[in-house]
Amino acid sequence: MKQANKRYILHQLVVGPIGTNCYIFGSAKTREVAVIDPGGDYDKIKKLLDKEKLVPKFIINTHGHIDHTGANYKFKLPIYIHKDDADFLTNPVNSLSAFTAHFAMSPKADHILEDGEEIEIADVSLKVLHTPGHTPGGISLHHDGIVFTGDALFADSIGRSDFPYSDGDALINGIRKKLLPLDESVLVFPGHGPETTIGHEKKNNSWLQ
Repeated sequence: MKQANKRYILHQLVVGPIGTNCYIFGSAKTREVAVIDPGGDYDKIKKLLDKEKLVPKFIINTHGHIDHTGANYKFKLPIYIHKDDADFLTNPVNSLSAFTAHFAMSPKADHILEDGEEIEIADVSLKVLHTPGHTPGGISLHHDGIVFTGDALFADSIGRSDFPYSDGDALINGIRKKLLPLDESVLVFPGHGPETTIGHEKKNNSWLQ
């Protein structure tokens, strides 16, 4: 998937052993981008960056599970993650890396994110929306007309809450408080599966009724 308007660039790649959506988002003017959730397949991501002549500035992890952080260590870029998931990066049990065949430790966080923070990428930005529950520090990232929801909100579903440190009530409350108030036309780009819209999820997602 490739999408662009006059201000931003957006690419989606499906990476890793369980099909994680990795997004490349940044400035159409400067070609500077953030790599959101590089869960694996470093060569595939790097090939796209090189082909499109994009300049990656940092990684943003929507949360600390291995399927979203698996290629962090290969990029040698600053890593941004919410404060409540920072220790997941270097803890193989919390990250679930210890329970997979794809053990890969991430470097530690370089920048600790807070709810409401604006992450600037040249002349565009992403607003951090703390949407915990799948993990304590799960975040979504909002820009005009789009939102990256990690493993909080999916098309017609929500993230799992049966992992250590998960909280089902917090997950639903976070989605209702931070995501559903967004304009119904906002495109939702989740951590797995197809895109959707806020309006569709408000009307049709049985987990949120």
